[in-house]
Amino acid sequence: MAEFTAEDDGLPCLEVGAWAEDKYRLVQLYDQLFSTGMKSRWDVRVYIDLYAGPGISRVRRTSRLFLASPLLALGVLDPFDQHIFCEADEGFRSTLEQRVRKMFPHANARFIPGDCNDQIEEVCRAIPSPSRERRVLSFCFVDPFDISLRFATVRRLSSYYLDFLFLLALHMDANRNIAHYVNPDNSKVDEFLGLPGWRQLWETEERRGTKFPRFLAEQYSKQMETLGYLAMPWEKMRQVRSSEKNLPLYSLALFSRNRLAHQFWDQVLYYGSDQLSLPGI
Repeated sequence: MAEFTAEDDGLPCLEVGAWAEDKYRLVQLYDQLFSTGMKSRWDVRVYIDLYAGPGISRVRRTSRLFLASPLLALGVLDPFDQHIFCEADEGFRSTLEQRVRKMFPHANARFIPGDCNDQIEEVCRAIPSPSRERRVLSFCFVDPFDISLRFATVRRLSSYYLDFLFLLALHMDANRNIAHYVNPDNSKVDEFLGLPGWRQLWETEERRGTKFPRFLAEQYSKQMETLGYLAMPWEKMRQVRSSEKNLPLYSLALFSRNRLAHQFWDQVLYYGSDQLSLPGI
């Protein structure tokens, strides 16, 4: 498996906060558990990254570099059979392709330019078609800067046998912009939840003392249940916090139709919290 840290190759990097190290460690753990745990159960395992970025991130105001989600997924001990990377920024997409071709020259990788919400049909066309002789399982990592992923996009992907790991920007974006999002003229949360009537539900929960990030997380889980996914309780979502003030920024949430994936997630929470080494890594 690829090392967690990275070396400067002279190509562009994504600038991130120090908290991202925690995120990358958790994602790497889940990638490994998923790819190894499913290799003998499915004929084809597909990794999908909807906000792929350039592949390497740099901690702001430092020289510390880390492999980001695409290269971490490519570096697992039991490689995925196919990789699909979607990235809206053309420079980042080109950089990622260069890094993948150099570091993993034999990888089966597809690079899709554009916003994943607009390019979802292209993403779906890149997923291998299953058959009785070829069972296909996909794992989709979603790491946006805000709540820009539309639920319609998730619904379309859910027509495949596919697990999701979301980084939900419930504090970084939603909580900071609540005054804008509750405005009936703003449709961002409507599209994020796929639930136009969410404001009435929020009014009830707000009176009960529920915080906006938790409200969104629980509504998101309920929406995923309508697609056949198992519920993900708020307490099982991993809060990613800022390094400076220890304030919550994002919530990592797993959604699967299979309880085995939730067992993997429990291991991620245990080893990630205690900063222990996962056996075999």
